[in-house]
Amino acid sequence: MSKKLLILPGDGIGPEVAGEARRVAEWLVAERGLDVAIEQRLFGGAGFDDVGDPLPQETHDAALAADAVLMGAVGGPQWAGNARHLRPEAGLLRLRQAMNVYVNLRSALVFDCLVDASTLKPEIVRGLDILFVRELTGGIYFGQPRGITVEPDGTRRGVDTQVYTTAEIERVARHAFGLARKRQRLTSVDKSNVMESGLLWREVVTDLHRREFSDVQLDHMYADNAAMQLVRNPRQFDVIVTDNLFGDVLSDEAAMLTGSIGLLPSAALGEPDTPGLYEPIHGSAPDIAGRGIANPVATILSLAMALRWSLGRSDLADAIFGAVTAALEQGVHTPDLGGTASTGDVGTAIIAQLASQSPSQPARA
Repeated sequence: MSKKLLILPGDGIGPEVAGEARRVAEWLVAERGLDVAIEQRLFGGAGFDDVGDPLPQETHDAALAADAVLMGAVGGPQWAGNARHLRPEAGLLRLRQAMNVYVNLRSALVFDCLVDASTLKPEIVRGLDILFVRELTGGIYFGQPRGITVEPDGTRRGVDTQVYTTAEIERVARHAFGLARKRQRLTSVDKSNVMESGLLWREVVTDLHRREFSDVQLDHMYADNAAMQLVRNPRQFDVIVTDNLFGDVLSDEAAMLTGSIGLLPSAALGEPDTPGLYEPIHGSAPDIAGRGIANPVATILSLAMALRWSLGRSDLADAIFGAVTAALEQGVHTPDLGGTASTGDVGTAIIAQLASQSPSQPARA
């Protein structure tokens, strides 16, 4: 029975990068026996412009019926004046919550051929391979109460609430421990020295380690120190687990260690046998939208993650990674990497590398 892949191009450069990922997926269907039905729906600002909702009901229902959802990017200045619940980003938060994708996997990987593209010295970032495990549906982005109120004296007061339960922390930590067991070690990042939610985070992670994962090396680190260590000695990290806010900030910081935020994919996962949400970690970049120069690698690698985690084709995920690596090694670089290749050039080069592989050839060591 065919699996379902739903593509949500979104806004800005989203349609451009998602279009290249779709080209790769369609090539795999035609040439490598990928048994996947591909659909596409409006989302984000495009959804608001069409029906007045950044998460149209049709898109919501299609996402829950899919096996994997691949998103481009959402947002742009033309929707900045919308009420908060009608902004494109609010649609994304609602989608994550509806899909109950509470574990966000974000990698920070330095390709050997791009080691000089990082703003840090090559000897600092060469061989970098960090996996962030970010809690995605709790914390300060979802906590209540929140809002802006006006005090009797006219002072405006903004409130966001950072809140976590034991169950929310434990389920994301269990996922992180499982991944760290296959790699080397786990660093849990919090602010337990000044935040009650951070103290609970550290206690729950420590207890889970003692009960179920004592074979995994566990370290704890405060979030501000982690931010410093990422630029001081990033290779000390392997798997990092942290909350929604710190995971958002630290993974974006780590992205720049790799040379471009346009290289890095992400996966948002929930319970087994439920659809996963896959997206590049970059934004909609409205300043370059429509110019055909956006880097599609992160979106194409997000497709690879979908193949691995939701569509049951790890072999094709490995093939995509190998093809991306080969294309980059051949110098097919968009302007963010100092090159002149267009968005379409990169997609074409990756498909050409896929075509050069034998169907059974392992593409990643």
